[in-house]
Amino acid sequence: MRRVNLLRAAYTVSLLTLVSRITGLMREVLIARYFGASAWTDAFNVAFRLPNLLRRLFAEGAFSQAFIPILAASRERDTPQANQRLLDDVSTALAWILVGVSALGVLGAPLLVWLTASGLHPMAFDAATWMTRLMFPYAGIISLVALSAGILNTWKHFTVPSLTPALLNLSVIGTAILLHRSMHPPVYALAVGVVIGGVLQLAVQLPALRRYAVMPRLHLNFRAAWRSPGVRRVVQQMLPASLSVSVAQVSLVINTQIASHLRPGSVSWLAYADRLMEFPTALLGVALGSVLLPSLSRAHASADTARYSSLLDWGLRLCLVLALPAALALGLFATPLVAILFNYGHFNAHDVAQTTLALRAYGVGLLGLVSVKILAPGFYARQDIRTPVRMAIIVLVFTQLLNVVFVPRLQHAGLALAISCGALLNAGLLLRGLWRRGSFRAQPGWPAFALRVGLAQLPLALILDWGARQLPWLRWPGAHADLVRLGSAFGLLAAAALAYFAALALLGLRPAHFRHHE
Repeated sequence: MRRVNLLRAAYTVSLLTLVSRITGLMREVLIARYFGASAWTDAFNVAFRLPNLLRRLFAEGAFSQAFIPILAASRERDTPQANQRLLDDVSTALAWILVGVSALGVLGAPLLVWLTASGLHPMAFDAATWMTRLMFPYAGIISLVALSAGILNTWKHFTVPSLTPALLNLSVIGTAILLHRSMHPPVYALAVGVVIGGVLQLAVQLPALRRYAVMPRLHLNFRAAWRSPGVRRVVQQMLPASLSVSVAQVSLVINTQIASHLRPGSVSWLAYADRLMEFPTALLGVALGSVLLPSLSRAHASADTARYSSLLDWGLRLCLVLALPAALALGLFATPLVAILFNYGHFNAHDVAQTTLALRAYGVGLLGLVSVKILAPGFYARQDIRTPVRMAIIVLVFTQLLNVVFVPRLQHAGLALAISCGALLNAGLLLRGLWRRGSFRAQPGWPAFALRVGLAQLPLALILDWGARQLPWLRWPGAHADLVRLGSAFGLLAAAALAYFAALALLGLRPAHFRHHE
């Protein structure tokens, strides 16, 4: 089995994910310019969120948590023929289930929209229902894409899975530009782009599976697939995993429901801020989680507890080095970030202010959100999903109690702050659980390491705070104000990043310290 430098693999996944996130930001910039933050964009965000809930359950969520450790263990111990049978049976069972669930979603769209956002304006409610019906099959398609990505990641091929999400963003951008004038309401063009993007992502994954000879072969006999031992093992693991993911999604649905009863635009302000939050979360958390889960699963299958613990330690150190400055940047530089990305067309200064509040509140929990992506695989790789379920329930109750306190005072920003506090609690519970089970033991030198990382934040904070306070981000003067404003923001971010990494180097931390071969 070929050895992989995990730092290089994580860097590759992160770099390719960056392409996806840049196109995602372009998508949100275009939506902000054409549609602003209104009842119509609230309707699209609600409709798009519904199939995403299913995707997270059957794809990146419960299914991946259950399937990838089993597939990695099978690859470690079984024959190629046994691996192929597992792939065929699991893929067939998943495909049939997705067909049924997608059909139910199309038929039950009005009820789903009412359960998620009953506070929408009646016309926006009807639009959300129409878009939900159109986009719900996307959930089935993207779940098969995630299945393919999990297989390729287990075989240590990370490029294609990391790059394909950009196709969804490019598709939405294309349809918004080409169709928004010919559809009524114009926001329907975004829903059409989502469906086309899902099909494109699946079409790109299939050649990669054939190239590496791990192509699942679907068949029509659902009963035989369902009864196979591999599928039964996956289902046994999926049941608690589904509860874990469902708890997180219930929290999201509750928050959307609450936001729909606040001022019009609240759902959209949260969505724009969430898009900016997804940037560091995906670049750091998703990249590290994608690399760590297969490696942790192999370490557990070979009973190598020292390697298991060192993988988690490596992930947490990278998390601190990269997520802490990102969180600081989101807090100090929130207004410039929102202004340069969205403050065009229908997205006005009021929208900038409201989105900035939500972004700062989300930034409080960034370190927790990224840490969860690293710590949760520590349980999933051991096929222990019940423990994260119990923790998720505690976090759900804690988050909703915070909503009672925060939302009356902070409105939509209170929802974001409650999520952030919940993420920090979740990370703390996961870390404590791994420590108590002996799955994780911190490598020597953590106090000195954390101190050096903390000190290196100072030059970054000074540069970003000065830039955010001194420059007129909402009313930039001059003939080429937008270009100058954009260049100034990226210049300040680049200067802050250079100052941070220079400070790390002066304090004795270099990339070579984070190399880890697997």
